[in-house]
This record gives sequence, C-alpha cells and structure tokens, in this order.
Amino acid sequence: MENYLIKAVSSDEKVFIDTDVSTLRTLGTLPVFADETARFQLVFTADTPRFRRNAYKCELAVEGDLAPYAKLYNVEQVPVRMPVYMENTDTDYVRTAPGLYPDPLIPRIEGEKLAFVKDEPRAVFVKISSADGLPAGSHKLVFKAVDGEETLAETSVEVFVIGEKLGKLPICHTEWFHADCLAQYYNVECWSERHWEIVESFLRTAAECHVNTILTPVFTPPLDTAVGGERLTTQLVDVYYKNGEYSFGFDKLARWVDVCHACGIEYFEICHFFTQWGAGHAPKIMAHTDSGYRKIFGWETEASGEEYSAFLRAFIPELLKFFEERGLGKKLFFHISDEPQLKDLENYTKARSVVSGLLKGYTVIDALSKYEFYETGVVDKPIPATNHTDEFIEHKVPDLWVYYCCSQYENVSNRFLSMPGRRTRVIGAQMYKYDVKGFLHWGFNFYNSRYSVKAIDPYLETCGEYFTPAGDCFLVYPSRDGKAYSSLHCEHFVEGLDDLRALKKCEEKFGREKTLELLENAGSELTFMTYPKDDAYLPGIRQKIYDLFAE
Repeated sequence: MENYLIKAVSSDEKVFIDTDVSTLRTLGTLPVFADETARFQLVFTADTPRFRRNAYKCELAVEGDLAPYAKLYNVEQVPVRMPVYMENTDTDYVRTAPGLYPDPLIPRIEGEKLAFVKDEPRAVFVKISSADGLPAGSHKLVFKAVDGEETLAETSVEVFVIGEKLGKLPICHTEWFHADCLAQYYNVECWSERHWEIVESFLRTAAECHVNTILTPVFTPPLDTAVGGERLTTQLVDVYYKNGEYSFGFDKLARWVDVCHACGIEYFEICHFFTQWGAGHAPKIMAHTDSGYRKIFGWETEASGEEYSAFLRAFIPELLKFFEERGLGKKLFFHISDEPQLKDLENYTKARSVVSGLLKGYTVIDALSKYEFYETGVVDKPIPATNHTDEFIEHKVPDLWVYYCCSQYENVSNRFLSMPGRRTRVIGAQMYKYDVKGFLHWGFNFYNSRYSVKAIDPYLETCGEYFTPAGDCFLVYPSRDGKAYSSLHCEHFVEGLDDLRALKKCEEKFGREKTLELLENAGSELTFMTYPKDDAYLPGIRQKIYDLFAE
C-alpha cells in the first residue's frame, strides 16, 4: 500500500529526520501585511514500495495566484556536536543531544525533484514576498507531489494579506559582519574585486534579514582574537606614516559606504578602538611607512599610551570629516571596548578618556552587563545582555539596546539550533514591550574557531569547534558561488523582528496601551526572563493584530 504525505506546518517548527509528523500541528490561515514575508514549511514523508535506493523522487507543483511570489528552500541537516552547554540548560529545548539538526535553507533549483524518503520526514521552507507588496485579500496556495499525471499527495495553505504596509524596522539592528571570514572561506584576497562581490552579496542578505546597522572595519576589528594573535587584515582605511606625520586614504571606506547604501544598510557601527575584554591594548593597525607596509600598533601597544593616543588624535577628526561630508554624522555608532567587566573599569576609563573629547556629540555604545559599570558614567549608551537587562529597565536607562550571545542559555530567548523556533522568535515581542531601541549580536558570519585561531567549515563545525552552542556563531551559510544561504534560526529571528514591526504598526493605529494588552492578556507573563512556552502564543498575537485591522 502506498502512503504519501505532504503537510503544511508553521515556520517555527524544527523537523528532524526522526520527527513524528503526526505531532506537528497543521498550519491554519496565515495572515501577513503586504510588505511582509509569509513563511511556512512543507513536511513530506512516505511509506511505499516505489522506493529505489531508499528514496522516490517526483515533481513538486505549486498552484495559486501567489505561486509566482513563492521561493522554496530545502531544509538541510547539519552535524551539531555541541547543542547546549553540558548541565547548563533549562527545560525549553527541542533537543540537547548531539546529532543532525535542521538548519541551512538551500534554494531549490528549477526542475529539482522532491525526494520522498521512507520513514524519514523532510521539509521544504516556503517564503512568499514581493518587493512591491503582496496583493491584498485571501489567497490559496496548493502544493502537489506529482508523478506524471498522478498526484501522490497534496496540501493547501491560505495566506491572508492585509493591504497595509509595516514599513522599515523601527530599531537599529546589527549582526557583526566578518569580512575576513569571507576572504578565508572563499580563498580570495581581502578587498580584491572578487572579495567585494562576495561581501556585497552577503550584505544584501543581511539587509533582507532586517540588518540596518553594519560593523565597519576601519581597522581590523579587535574581536574574538587570542591575546598575541591576529585576524586576517580587513582594514578599510589606508594609513600613511611618513616623516613622523599621519595621513589617511578613505577610498575603500567610501566604496564600503556606497555598497552598504546600495544594499539597504543605513547606519555605520565603527569597530572598537581598543581590544576586547579589558581595553588594554590597541587594535592591529597596518600602515605604509618609510620602512614599508607594516603593523604599527597591536597587542604590544598600551591602549592609553601617548603613541596610540597621538594616532587617534590625528585619525578620528579625519574619519569624522569623511562621514560628515556624506551627511552621515547622525548615522554613526562608536565603540570603546567590547564586554568590559568591573575589573576592567580602570583600563576602560583610561581608554575612554583618550577619545571622549574627540567623539563629543557622537553616540558611543558598548556591550556590558553590570549596571554598576554603567553607573560610573564611563559608558554613554550601555547594551546589556538580555539576562541582565532587568536592572537597566528598573533604572529607566534611556534608549536601551540589548544583546545576547553564547552566555544567554537559561530562561531567555536565543537562537541556538537546539531551541524551539518560538523561543528565538519571542525576542521581537520582548523588545516591543520594553521599547528597546536597538539589538546587537556578534555573529552574522563568524566562520572561525574560538579566538580566531583557525578558520572552520560552517557546514561541519556549527559550534566553532566547541566554542559556542550551535547557532550562535553565524546566521547564514556560505554558498559555493559566493552568496549567503539563510537558515532556520535566522528566519525565526527575522520573524521576531516582523512581530516587532507588526506591534509597532498596531501601536501607530490603535495606541500603545491597546497593543500592550495583546501581549499581557495572552495568559502568560512576558519579560526578558519569562516568556510563554506555548506554540500558539505568537501566532495568536499576530491573529489579534490582524483582527483589529480587519474591523
């Protein structure tokens, strides 16, 4: 007896090769705004004698007036050796054991067959969007597994499009972009023409993921680098040190700005002026000198020493002039040092004093998690981790940003592959409730091991060689031809940002009090440390928003 199945399920689901498909809830009507992307998955499996070498391949047909807007992706499995920190989890994980996890979204090519595998569910991720906006109204999409003239299985999805548009993301969103990892993975010279092509492609994907703020390597960023070690030079500013004087060339930086603007990036986050975790040293800076092209600053350079201070006094005014001439002065963010601790307060204070006068009137931000550190007044705009945000909220710190990384693994939202999609997605509702102005994450495409000791293959080393739980190091996978493939955990985060956009749109039309009621009256408390663990919570919030617009 032949038994084929195609089932439409939520985009938030994670379908493993041994998932019991009967436990997955069938997708209901999917409402979206006109400039939003409709996302869902098709799960397919079979138990049939037609198999040849474990799989039976047939056509996948898509019918309906939204079919031209549909893009389909195979949800592939990747090896995860470190899904969680051993003995450091809570109960809201899909799985905690090593194994194959669904994540990369590989675009299906024209004419590609659909492979039914015996007793092994597979998934296709579907995205429906239009640059001009989807047509308003109710639309039915039909998906069929077809063998010649025979339909083996089919399912349908109803998408309801609200005629209004959400507009831009209402917060700043940065995912740290690692240009060196792209040069290493594709084995191209940094800032060669081929490297620029790859960088632009990845930037376009970042913008599609609602990234509107980009880490800009005016110098090689002093991030995730072993003490005494180096990352591949990605310095965009040419430095000249001749006869005891500094001068600068901004041609590559100008191209970077132009490329970012063309891709839809609006804000520029200048890389840190001092080393990570303590602000003790200068970043690696290369210069053209009387004795050739060489490193003039690095781990051997004291952060607040006169030599590096003199350099910054020469450099920063010229950098500001470059951006001001392009009308970007209000689109800049600067950093001192990443994730300083209380023990680093003296070093951080000294480092800040070197540049504070030079950056007067500009926005300086840094990730940190101790309110006592901020209370000293040495940080203009703190970015606390989500599990340390409560104290900043209680003290009404203005225009708050938040971040998370590998350390946020208990009771908070994060993007680990081992977490359910709804847990990743809920960050959008959390940021709306607390009127957060920005979100920062360190890994858009970090394809290195810990401390950047060596490059890794992200398809094989999803944890950066036991650096972080899988899902933290990168959001996208590199394709063979220099493009970025999205991922399940990326789409779940972007869905959260779309929730934030929808809540802001609801506030615009119906007021903040009414919108907050949608979040608070859903049966579970919502804070950064507490969130509903109900698969229906976020879809339910969205349905209430659409119901308001339909009245």
